[in-house]
Amino acid sequence: MTKKQDQPSSDIAFTPSVKAVQKRKGSRIEFLDQEAEGGWATTITPSLAEFISQVRTCYLATATAEGQPYVQHRGGAPGFLQVLDPHTLGFADFRGNRQYVTTGNLDENPRAFLFLMDYTRNRRVKLWGTARIVENDLALSDRLLIKSYPADAEQVVLFTVKAWDVNCPRHIPTMVPMEEVSKLCKRFETRIEELESENASLKEECDKLRR
Repeated sequence: MTKKQDQPSSDIAFTPSVKAVQKRKGSRIEFLDQEAEGGWATTITPSLAEFISQVRTCYLATATAEGQPYVQHRGGAPGFLQVLDPHTLGFADFRGNRQYVTTGNLDENPRAFLFLMDYTRNRRVKLWGTARIVENDLALSDRLLIKSYPADAEQVVLFTVKAWDVNCPRHIPTMVPMEEVSKLCKRFETRIEELESENASLKEECDKLRR
């Protein structure tokens, strides 16, 4: 349970304008009890850490000082996004198209948002906070890199969690990673070969009995 406080942590998203819309559309009452208890979780719990360890893809949203939003996809092998402490996530930032929109945005506006997706299990989590870029820290880059993943870190992104919430799982398209499909196909191929061999042996035995 989130520690009770003067201002609920969910107010990071539920601004007066948002609450006015919730009231107009009849959903405001659904959030009152949670807000009375302090709102959303503000630390990385064991269950969230477990979810993060399985994540392969996420979306990082930033904005300019004037508020122009930008969303960037980040992904990799499970574990590319790591929990560094109860309030901090980090990932190695690979070289991309070299536009550096996210990097530039964070230079002037540290507020950020992470949307974590698990398309295989139809789960998603949203996190509000701040982010910063760390350059030329080889030890941190090495800590965050997945050794088996074929990419080099250009820099590191550190995300400080202010509040997080589990998002509705409806309408998430189910997608299975190619390597998992390949493993499953390999199992089927092996089983088919076993059954074909068994069938050939049985056929041979039947032919002997008919002679």
